[in-house]
Amino acid sequence: MGLLTVITCQNHATASDDWLPVRETDLSIQTGSPLDFSRFLRNRPIDGAGARLTVGDGGHLARQASPTGKEVFHCASLAWSPASGGFPDHATADVYARQLAMRGYNIARFHFLDASLMMGRRRDFDLDPETLDRVHYLMAALKRNGIYWMVDGLTSWRGGHGGFDDRWGPAPGLKLEMHYDDRAFEHWRQLVTEMLTRVNPYTGTAPIHDEALGLLILANEGGMEFETVVHEIPGRPHYPSSLKQPFNTWLQQQYRTTAELREAWGDLQPSERLEAGSIELPRDRYLDTPRMRDLQAYFIHSEQALLRRMTDILRGLGYKGLISSYNNWPTVQTALTRSELQAVAMNTYHDGVNGYEPGSSIKDDSAISGAAAYLRAAAAARWLGKPFAISEYDHVFWNRHRYEGGLVIPAYAALQGWDILCRHGHGPIALRYGEPFPHKRGMLPYAIALDPVARAGETLAALLFRRGDVSAATNTIPFAMRGLDDLDGDMQAREPDDLTSLALVSAIGLRRGNGLRAPHAVDQPRSSEKGRDMIAALKTAGLLSAANRTDLAKGIFESDTGQLELDTENSLLKIVTPRTEAIAFSSLPSPAALDILHVESAQGSGLLALSAIDQTPSLLDSKRMLLVYATDARSTRMRFRDPEEKVIEDFGTLPVRIRPGSVRLALAGRSGRWRISPVGLDGVVHPPLYRGSGPVRLDMSNETPHGPTTFFLLEIE
Repeated sequence: MGLLTVITCQNHATASDDWLPVRETDLSIQTGSPLDFSRFLRNRPIDGAGARLTVGDGGHLARQASPTGKEVFHCASLAWSPASGGFPDHATADVYARQLAMRGYNIARFHFLDASLMMGRRRDFDLDPETLDRVHYLMAALKRNGIYWMVDGLTSWRGGHGGFDDRWGPAPGLKLEMHYDDRAFEHWRQLVTEMLTRVNPYTGTAPIHDEALGLLILANEGGMEFETVVHEIPGRPHYPSSLKQPFNTWLQQQYRTTAELREAWGDLQPSERLEAGSIELPRDRYLDTPRMRDLQAYFIHSEQALLRRMTDILRGLGYKGLISSYNNWPTVQTALTRSELQAVAMNTYHDGVNGYEPGSSIKDDSAISGAAAYLRAAAAARWLGKPFAISEYDHVFWNRHRYEGGLVIPAYAALQGWDILCRHGHGPIALRYGEPFPHKRGMLPYAIALDPVARAGETLAALLFRRGDVSAATNTIPFAMRGLDDLDGDMQAREPDDLTSLALVSAIGLRRGNGLRAPHAVDQPRSSEKGRDMIAALKTAGLLSAANRTDLAKGIFESDTGQLELDTENSLLKIVTPRTEAIAFSSLPSPAALDILHVESAQGSGLLALSAIDQTPSLLDSKRMLLVYATDARSTRMRFRDPEEKVIEDFGTLPVRIRPGSVRLALAGRSGRWRISPVGLDGVVHPPLYRGSGPVRLDMSNETPHGPTTFFLLEIE
């Protein structure tokens, strides 16, 4: 078997080894580079109580000093571990924070902070002093650069327990038990106290009192149902025995007698008696039963009670910022839990992978052809009137369509009017290729800093989302939620596909109401046909243009602003705004005309975008524009177990290689003396490759004399 595996891997060595090797090693950009967005995305000082983030008018994030304003945050995910290098020393932290600000980031998420602080520690809550010092210094460096912090109170399943080295992998216990076990809750309380209340010597105040702490997530992905799914083992009970007693206690508060419970459920066994506390947990979570419906109701009760209890602890410690939790799973049950949050956060992924081991696999499908399902799932989790953050998202490597991620989430997040957008990774940028850490020796899932395709997407996210190139929707469609009446026996129940498709047209979100009975709201009970009816109703009311091309049956969706158009059949997404035009395509059998940017042909799949970067109001006026062209990228000698390249055998090594590609493009309405210069991944502008006088029209390749790139500078005189 082993010999056969080796032969199979050799036969499936991929064409990526013939792709173009990246030549840059230093990835730090210089001030004034076309990739330096700090010239027009300026981070304001975080200097006093007035800078603290709050819930402003309309339920959006605002600074306390200006509650009528709206703050939009492009987030840097700092999910470091020893394998990815850990927290930087002081000198590197200064450089790193400045680089983040230059690239348009204005908030950073500290993820798995507990794991880093407890790595290698033998005693409970014995935080590593060197790591804590580095964390404190980085926080100060970020704050000096106008970058807020978003912090998890608990990420690691090991929390503050000493004596464990598996801090980044799932382990049963703490996240579930803190809902009903006082010892587990006390552990969380002491952990956040130790992590956040020690005075930071570089700011002069404890992080929990610092106005730079903009959002605190109580526990990452800590939902009760989710925790039991994470630890599900075939052949074992789906729910741990520790849940039985608290579930029985709750049932005793809901039903007066065993007879009443039997009438409600209809499936009690002779050994089950409410008075004796002997009611069993569901044996199979995937069977829809009244017993399962009540378990979901118990989860809501327990999660909301824990939320209130944790919030009280933090307020007692003096924290004045925003709080969120339960930031994954778009089910009806979790949505009802999130109704009591001050701010809602959500994690969402397309084609995720759970490990780096040989044999890990992906589907390698297009998000656009699936009508951006991961975006829609997140949109259906939002509660209107509350700030909304995407605390994690990614279109995960090695999916060959991940160029889509640079448009899908940032563009529709802007359309939805969301507040924070955080693409998950070990870190969003790297200062150089070739750092001596296991997770930086080649490209990996969630290592977006090393991926030129993901970096191109993050660059566009700063423009589409934070700068606001994509406008917010003109319409908002509320989805009514009554409460426990919305539960049924299906623990996986979520909003119907046709209804979440409305998020590709207008803003959507949940709102309390026992049947809103408004002409442009989605009421309970849900009807999947309501999506098509809603589009027709919006057109009849004049809230959606009669010319809007949305057709749910054909998989075509045009935003109510007219700026976004998604075509599932052709895996095509077009964006047309005054300052940015972009297109993502899996193939281009015929020319695609946006407004100014016309793509006449293209070799293979990819993303092409044109953005004004000289602070002019539109591409029609701009003299300095950034062209972004992203195809695909992989490590050298990356190998798979199958010809479809869905099952990994070896992630390979540096250098990163970019798939060669070319496009024929033209700009309508733009002429003059023009030149196009390649911009390295380090932001260096190289001598022009293309020049002309008159209309802009050319064949452009991502292969340059200085190596492949995803960036070009277009200048027109």
